[in-house]
Amino acid sequence: MDHPSPTISVIVPNWNGADHLPVCLDSLRRQTVEDAETLVVDNGSADGSLRLLEREYPEAHVLALGENRGFAGACNAGIRAARSSIVALLNNDTEVDARWLEEVLAAFERHPEAGMVASKMLLYERRDRFHTAGDFYRVDGVPGNRGVWQRDNGQYDEEEYVFGACGGSAAYRITMLEQIGLLDEAFFYSCEDVDLAWRGQLAGWRCVYAPRAVVYHKLSATGGGTTASFYDGRNSIYILIKDYPSDLWRRYWRAVLMRQLQMAGEAAAAWRGAEARARLRGQMLGMVTGLPRMLPKRRSVQRRRSVDRLYLEQILTGIDEEP
Repeated sequence: MDHPSPTISVIVPNWNGADHLPVCLDSLRRQTVEDAETLVVDNGSADGSLRLLEREYPEAHVLALGENRGFAGACNAGIRAARSSIVALLNNDTEVDARWLEEVLAAFERHPEAGMVASKMLLYERRDRFHTAGDFYRVDGVPGNRGVWQRDNGQYDEEEYVFGACGGSAAYRITMLEQIGLLDEAFFYSCEDVDLAWRGQLAGWRCVYAPRAVVYHKLSATGGGTTASFYDGRNSIYILIKDYPSDLWRRYWRAVLMRQLQMAGEAAAAWRGAEARARLRGQMLGMVTGLPRMLPKRRSVQRRRSVDRLYLEQILTGIDEEP
């Protein structure tokens, strides 16, 4: 007998996150949406995560990959296994408000033009401070989190369009993913959500920020450091090659080039710092490997474009503009 499809599927990628999973999964148990499914995708953990899941969380569907396929690879495996028309990606080092999924679904219901919904992410330890209120992308090629480190004083309490959703709590329509493709596993870790937002925006899908969909994040508890710095540097170059449109390149190439040179100079000046060295190595590798890896993908991405330059300039932020 076939079971009815769940309203929404939550995909939790996990790599040696046994210490974080209970808080995350317990909060999913408290959701007001009762027919959601939870899929935990394990990247070859060696810390007892699978035993914990089997013993304490039998309701979670576990996909044990047996190897580390990165954030993108784990999420894609979960998306392919999901049975609903909407999927939500959720970091294992988070706790979600009981109405998180209810608010995500309500935002999609209000906005049929939206293929993406961004949550209000606050810091786990300082719950009056933002991690992100949706993500931005500047015309000089710099992505970022709206409101990061700011105190939550109600400045991001309005539902509105944003550029993209942070992958730590991003929700997507399957119909959009069927059109533009899943996360790009060449990114492995970092900026894969920015790449997906670019592809969605270019294809005419909007991203809506849902301020009542609240997530608390232990920022960089399961990532960060030199690994994040390396992939941030490399993958920011990948996005410029793959996604940044030609008409914007013609208009803003000087700003893009100057910003990359500035970041490289800052990293070189801080050469004694491991994270600075890692970012500079990432930038250099991105320039060497980005053209052969990303140019073929660029053709298909730009071919799906259905929006004009004026729209993109409206959704992007300026060079010196505070998000």
